[in-house]
Amino acid sequence: MGTVLGAMRNVRWHELQHAYGSASQVPGVLSRIAWGDAPSSDEALNDLERWIGTPPVFDSTAATVPFLWELAATDTVRDRAGVLDLLATILAAGNPEHPAWTRAAHEAVAEGRATAVRLAAVTGSPEAPDVPEPPDVSDAPDVSDTPDAGGPSDDPAQAVRTAATQLLGAIDRHTCPACPAPPPGEA
Repeated sequence: MGTVLGAMRNVRWHELQHAYGSASQVPGVLSRIAWGDAPSSDEALNDLERWIGTPPVFDSTAATVPFLWELAATDTVRDRAGVLDLLATILAAGNPEHPAWTRAAHEAVAEGRATAVRLAAVTGSPEAPDVPEPPDVSDAPDVSDTPDAGGPSDDPAQAVRTAATQLLGAIDRHTCPACPAPPPGEA
């Protein structure tokens, strides 16, 4: 497994559940997202979204989120924008019967905010400096996924920037019954 996804072996996946049963298959699906060819990677991302993200979250969702952040930050992953979109889906999803699962999943997404800031600021140039300040996403429009509407085109780097910016906005505006309100001054 190398360093990417190396910590997956530390999770007791067989004790966790997703929408269709045991989460023991999640590591294989994450690996297909990381190293699979385009059709395999796309299928794996779709499977994972059905299993852990929509509409309810499960106990395996929070365990999976750190690995999704790792994949989103790995240049060799084919659909990093799709991984960021899955993180946004998880942030919007919940499970009213298990608010602790919802809170854990949402907190895991929010904990990756620094990665989203970095991905939103990447210009695609190897000489580009790291941007310490996050982009202002408070008034960011919901960008369409169509090139004609000014959304991402066939440029994967632009798709990642757009998805990261949208996810930052969702993290910063996130409220739900399962998640505690941020202390004053952090909102």
